[in-house]
Amino acid sequence: MNFSDLRIALVGPLPPPAGGMANQTRQLAELLRQEGAQVEVVQVNAPYRPAWAEKLKGVRALFRLLPYVAHLWQAAGRANLMHVMANSGWSWHLFAAPAIWIGSLRGTPVVVNYRGGEAEPFLRRSADRVRATMGRAAALVLPSGFLKDVFARFGMEGRIVSNIIDLSRFRPADPGRTPAARIVVARNLEPIYGIDTALRAFACIVASRPDALLSVAGTGPQAGELQALAQELGVADKVRFTGRLDRDQMAALYRDADLTLNPSRVDNMPNSVLEALASGVPTVTTNVGGIPYIVEHEQTALMVPPDDPQRMAEAALRCLDEPGLAARLSQAGQADVRRYAWPAVRNELLAVYADACAAAGRRK
Repeated sequence: MNFSDLRIALVGPLPPPAGGMANQTRQLAELLRQEGAQVEVVQVNAPYRPAWAEKLKGVRALFRLLPYVAHLWQAAGRANLMHVMANSGWSWHLFAAPAIWIGSLRGTPVVVNYRGGEAEPFLRRSADRVRATMGRAAALVLPSGFLKDVFARFGMEGRIVSNIIDLSRFRPADPGRTPAARIVVARNLEPIYGIDTALRAFACIVASRPDALLSVAGTGPQAGELQALAQELGVADKVRFTGRLDRDQMAALYRDADLTLNPSRVDNMPNSVLEALASGVPTVTTNVGGIPYIVEHEQTALMVPPDDPQRMAEAALRCLDEPGLAARLSQAGQADVRRYAWPAVRNELLAVYADACAAAGRRK
């Protein structure tokens, strides 16, 4: 089988906002089309129509869900394969599960591409329903060994197909750039991502490196609270909350950075860490969830426990004050992240598609 043999209904979110799964959906559609596949994107976060429906709290979900289900039904009939980007919680029940059932009803093989660091608590609550739905899917694809292990504990076997990093976009700064102490955090402003820990760590960093500056790239419900915390810590004049940036803006921000912090409390395979590695930026990250599956402590990143701003600050200062360590982490990270580039991932994905189509053919 070749990609050009496929008519794919790709189900997932698209920017805006430019988040991890939305960026992966858009990037995958672009890459599959470049390989010759016909791709129809079924957008789970399409704008409300009519636009005023967004203001109708309590019923507005119907204005998105009904057109979505109709589009799913039509796209499944046109496709010979469905690729469903799936996440935990309400997103699973509202978007992923209907796509899997509709694909099954229409006889179209479904590849479920699950991602999300909160898989274990979600499956503890909903494993029976998820297993029943996954029984209708042709394959479960997971981006990391961490999630593969989680699903296996709940009786669902998956295959690893890594997230894809665009190395032409996320690349190191040009040689000759003057090192400084510009730090980036690129996570949504939500409790699970621990931005408060990063701010407290940054306050410790500034005590030793008054030249340090921090950019927090993301949006979320904690925006006001975190801005107030920066003020309380006395670092507000050194912290820039950029809001949500698109992928080209993020790539430029990394190229201007000397260090990234990933303070998350829950995580799977964060694109932000992979993008930092590809950009040659030394990374200090918590050691939660799937992160130890993608970086190695003291080799490709420095890892610290979650909710420990002092340890995060100490690791950050090592990177800023030890040029040899920073250079070693940068070089090793760039070398390691090549396994997430499209040439390394494409054959893994094509094998999944071929097996899914072959299994569907045997059932007919």
